[in-house]
Amino acid sequence: MLCLGADHRGFKLKEKLKEWLGSKKIAFTDLGAEKLNADDDYPDIAKKVAEKVISEKGKGVLFCGSGGGICIAANKVKGIRAAIGFNPQQVKKMVEDDDLNILCLAADYTRKFKAFQLVKIFLNSKFKNKGKYKRRVDKVIEMER
Repeated sequence: MLCLGADHRGFKLKEKLKEWLGSKKIAFTDLGAEKLNADDDYPDIAKKVAEKVISEKGKGVLFCGSGGGICIAANKVKGIRAAIGFNPQQVKKMVEDDDLNILCLAADYTRKFKAFQLVKIFLNSKFKNKGKYKRRVDKVIEMER
């Protein structure tokens, strides 16, 4: 299960990603915003996506202007490991080493083809889930208790 969400500044990039995912036959659920609304708030979108990612044991992609606000908000939900992705190698390592389950994108600074590339890598990468990587993620989980 892939969940998408964006505030008003990330809305257009989210809509472009939806078209790309559809063309690649990649299933997703759009949890908002459903329309461009300059008065929406990123914490509401982040919470909705983060809770769905946890309940479905899925992955999520969130968008806001800087990527920062929506990332901070998503990380307040227990079990979420969200980070802002800027380049392919970074995104791959965040999934492999840190078990990233939500990729946040800075819509003001990320062009659509870069977003598509980052999401593709996010979806195709797997957590190593052994040794120091598992130990470190387990410590993060313990911090949430």
